Amino acid sequence: MKHLFIVNPVAGGSNKLEAVRALIVSAFAQRPDAEVEIYVTKAPLDAVDMIRAEAAGGEHLRVYACGGDGTFNECVTGAVGLENVAVCPFPTGTGNDFCRMFGEEKDAFRDLEALVDGSERPIDVIACNGRYSVNICSVGIDARIGTNVHKYSSLPLIGGAAAYVVSAVVEMLRGITRRMRIRCGDFEADEQTTLVCVCNGRFYGGGFNPSPDARPDDGELDIFIAKKVNLLQFAVLIGKYASGRAAEMKKTITHLKGREITIDFDEENVINLDGEALYTTRAEMCLLPGAVRLIVPRGMKFFEREG
Repeated sequence: MKHLFIVNPVAGGSNKLEAVRALIVSAFAQRPDAEVEIYVTKAPLDAVDMIRAEAAGGEHLRVYACGGDGTFNECVTGAVGLENVAVCPFPTGTGNDFCRMFGEEKDAFRDLEALVDGSERPIDVIACNGRYSVNICSVGIDARIGTNVHKYSSLPLIGGAAAYVVSAVVEMLRGITRRMRIRCGDFEADEQTTLVCVCNGRFYGGGFNPSPDARPDDGELDIFIAKKVNLLQFAVLIGKYASGRAAEMKKTITHLKGREITIDFDEENVINLDGEALYTTRAEMCLLPGAVRLIVPRGMKFFEREG
């Protein structure tokens, strides 16, 4: 078995390579025969090719995504459908929304020895237009705000939460809704829509938690569709939606469960895939049950609990 560490050197705003290297040396100090490799990413999605090349020989491969949600997304993309590959996040970035799903156990993913000694479990993946998401896909004002934050974070006196506020104000002034033609099982809609969120996990956007009970191994997606609202209604909607209280807004938010959803737009829109952006006029999302193997930290109880 080989242990491959995919390191995003700029995750979290500073170079974590030497710190990660020291943790790896410590974790494998009592495992002198273990095969270990560190790969430092150089360009978006190059981790995908690296993982597939390493897996081609058929040897069992464990991949540790050292970065944020984007790094983990790349590693999942490289591992989808490969029985001899297992992946996990080893958070060193600012965005670790996938790990938040595990509640009080989330920090187990920061314990490298617990990961190395961990078990493996198949989890579901969302496929979208040839890309993949292990956590949450969304489209609408939330995706536009999150994608455009970087445009403002580098401006003088603006950064962090302030950049998010600026992005939100700009997008609301541009219009909260977009026309979407949505098909999901027996549900169909063709109307101005605030957002659509497709959940395999629970958290996104640094803390939004629309589906508190979602599980990545239950073979179904939790889908939330928010209708057109005005500015005053939007503040109420987003507050309840983000805190898992969508059920209190049944007239505005439709909650579906399913495995497939298709959304068409009049013009190009951004799709949020675990924090990564995909621009398209048509989004086709479907669940791939058990499509990737997750390394579960030693001692974690999350998957022992019933959904």
